Amino acid sequence: MTNAQRLPASLTSLDVALAAALRDVAPVASVELPLAEALGCVAAEMPLLSAHPPRDVAVADGWAMRANDLVGASSYAPLPLTAPPIWVEAGDAMPDGTDCVIDADAVDATGPLVQVLAEAIPGQGVRRAGSDIANGSAMLDTGRRVSARGLLFAQAAGLQTLRVRRPRVRLVNIPGGLATTQFVAASARAAGAELEMRAAAGRDAASIAKALDGGDCDLLLSVGGTGVGRSDATVTALAARGDVLAHGIALQPGRTAALGRIGATPVVALPGAPDQAFAAWWTLARPVLDRLSGQRGRATVQLPLARKIASSVGVAELVLLKRKDDQWVPLAIGELSLDAIARAEAWLLVPGGAEGFAAGTPADGYMVGE
Repeated sequence: MTNAQRLPASLTSLDVALAAALRDVAPVASVELPLAEALGCVAAEMPLLSAHPPRDVAVADGWAMRANDLVGASSYAPLPLTAPPIWVEAGDAMPDGTDCVIDADAVDATGPLVQVLAEAIPGQGVRRAGSDIANGSAMLDTGRRVSARGLLFAQAAGLQTLRVRRPRVRLVNIPGGLATTQFVAASARAAGAELEMRAAAGRDAASIAKALDGGDCDLLLSVGGTGVGRSDATVTALAARGDVLAHGIALQPGRTAALGRIGATPVVALPGAPDQAFAAWWTLARPVLDRLSGQRGRATVQLPLARKIASSVGVAELVLLKRKDDQWVPLAIGELSLDAIARAEAWLLVPGGAEGFAAGTPADGYMVGE
């Protein structure tokens, strides 16, 4: 076994390690952000909204009328009007006393009297007041992530800002793990983090410790240097600056990940290998970020497994899943290729105490896009 393949002498169970990482971690204070900056963040206190639209509006171009006045009108029995109708364009507020919009060709204005040639029903061609947003409703549930659809809702309601939780995350790249660092950075931003990027000058403990120092953040992440090889010094640097809670997690892939604290700030040291970092991100780093964000649960989709999953007892194993014919098809377990990571739609964790799952077992897949 080479130095790069060596593992820590003992492994901490994933459950124990995660509990230690989450201990005393609380949601960060909420901030008010412009709508564009709030995308991906977790909603905090949401204001109660006024009705939208505030009054009935036309959804089609045509003549604004009152439906009860048009009963019996047809091309065979035109209904003469005592007053000319009002023309409205889509989006216009409906004139008082009207409740429908009829097509242009349903009104004949060529003769001495304006005549209506068709009936209508109340609400035809009209969007009712409060039909998009009910008066007193909340834009989003607290603890839910702000999506592009949520921003559309907020813009329609006339909001300029949203109150959200946006944890400050510092991400330290250890030389040699740039591609993995970019993946973690993109994942953290997508999860609503305010990201500060740093690069250690070298792989030695002093350089890494210097990159860990200084500036406030809510979560500190590092990528690379977590093994026990001669050039792996991240855990040594962490120990010099704070406390190492666990190094070596009973997780496959991701065994060389480490957890710690510098002061009150939780630290997750991710391995540099893409597959190990992917697993450690989802099972260790992301739960801490979710706690800081105040997020209430992550999106899962339950489907039966298309085939059996076999796993080794004693180590939690990550399984990549792809949906096919309303079933979860396992793409990879434990050893994750980049191709499988790229094609996966969800992931599933086989607990360390389980030998796997039988075919047909309902499985909650955590969606990798959430």
